[in-house]
Amino acid sequence: QLELVESGGGSVQPGGSLRLTCAASGFNQDYASIGWFHQAPGREREGVSCISMYDPSTYYKDSVKDRFTISWDNAKSTMSLQMNRLKPEDTGVYYCAIGKRTFNVEGLCRMHPGYYGMAYWGKGTQITVSS
Repeated sequence: QLELVESGGGSVQPGGSLRLTCAASGFNQDYASIGWFHQAPGREREGVSCISMYDPSTYYKDSVKDRFTISWDNAKSTMSLQMNRLKPEDTGVYYCAIGKRTFNVEGLCRMHPGYYGMAYWGKGTQITVSS
């Protein structure tokens, strides 16, 4: 059974850091990319950063470039997101999602919300950035 388990969320002050982890299990060779999506309060969910499980390809939305770093540990089937210089607007629920080979990393992260049913989602973890 495919399962995505997120961890590492919590509360932090602006400028601080957090590290999110998504442990994936039960997936097969049909899946090629994995990533993180952010849903701020009252806002639509959007892709933050995605990575290929088979090559070095990565994608970052503009607002997190040079602040966040995504990685995939193939031996542990675990994706991590190192989040530095956090801002209040980073507050919200972060979801782990995995996509089939139909999607490359950009395709997964830039997927229109109307197509989110084409990916498999974790339950999400809360991040709060406030003074």
